[in-house]
Amino acid sequence: MYHPARALAALASLALTGSLLGCSTMGGDDDKSADESGSGSTTVKLVTHDSFALPEDLQAKFEKDSGLQLEILASGDAGAVTNKLVLTKDSPIGDVAFGVDNTFASRPVDEGVFEEYAAKLPAGADQYVLEDIGDHLTPIDNANVCVNIDTGYFEKLKLPEPETLDDLAKPVYRGRFVVPGAATSSPGMAFLLTTIAEYGDDWPAYWAKLMDNDTLLVDGWESAYQGEFSQGGGKGKRPIVLSYDTSPAFTVDEAGTSSTTKALLHTCFPQTEYAGVLAGADNPEGARALIDFLLSPEVQAALPDSMYVFPVDENVELPATWAKFAVQPTDPHTVDPAEIAENREQWLTEWRDVTTR
Repeated sequence: MYHPARALAALASLALTGSLLGCSTMGGDDDKSADESGSGSTTVKLVTHDSFALPEDLQAKFEKDSGLQLEILASGDAGAVTNKLVLTKDSPIGDVAFGVDNTFASRPVDEGVFEEYAAKLPAGADQYVLEDIGDHLTPIDNANVCVNIDTGYFEKLKLPEPETLDDLAKPVYRGRFVVPGAATSSPGMAFLLTTIAEYGDDWPAYWAKLMDNDTLLVDGWESAYQGEFSQGGGKGKRPIVLSYDTSPAFTVDEAGTSSTTKALLHTCFPQTEYAGVLAGADNPEGARALIDFLLSPEVQAALPDSMYVFPVDENVELPATWAKFAVQPTDPHTVDPAEIAENREQWLTEWRDVTTR
């Protein structure tokens, strides 16, 4: 799950980890713990996406309380992380993984990537447990993938703001929408599922309309939001982008009174991120300790500001600006996880056919 604030925070987080902890951020094996037998390992290796970020004081607290050195192995988007975990399942590159989401979860579990761990969940977290996954993956955070717009762009040109999926295929919005691809991005996959939930068997026809309307496909969220979006870091030219319901809370002015973006709440799909102990890990005890830490009140309370996601702990008090700007949809699109597992590859094949004509 990518987000602008997370991307920035991740740079500082990885810099800290690299300078103070001696970690590798590319999954290499150059830095070995003194004892890699597992029983006495002093390191716990976390395989995660590039946007993982926690305040440095919390990372230090985990190390102090556990007596373990945290090594972060950043491996791209959630889709790339999932693929890497599956490919290395017979010789896992870490002890614990974070960032596999509900759109990808069934694949690594079916492949035997994770061992079971029944973590003690905080209040409200049960609703995010996937029935078919059970104790193989533990819910850590959640948000909704939603289309976002640059409100100032439409105000300046006196154009009506889009509101629905149907609107995105209308000629008035031709050449104005950018979306990460479903085959290479977890938000992109979530958007594909959104269209499947909305249009049923007719979803390929909808995608054909999007492509005919000069919708731009890019590899990942970062290229879309920070590169092509008119309110992103690169100040691109497209005022409609796929991002999150939390994104408008990131584009709030210094006074905290207004945001330059808005999430279209009729275009959303829920996304939950999970953590799991890797089967065959060198340090499974350290992996379980890290999962428990990610569920702790301190970490759950830090998630909104550090990674711009909602905690799974319902007792966490959210930042004041979130009530106004990080508005969640009341009726997001959903697809049954079992249906996703059964049809994912077929859907992706059809999606590629439609988008590459």
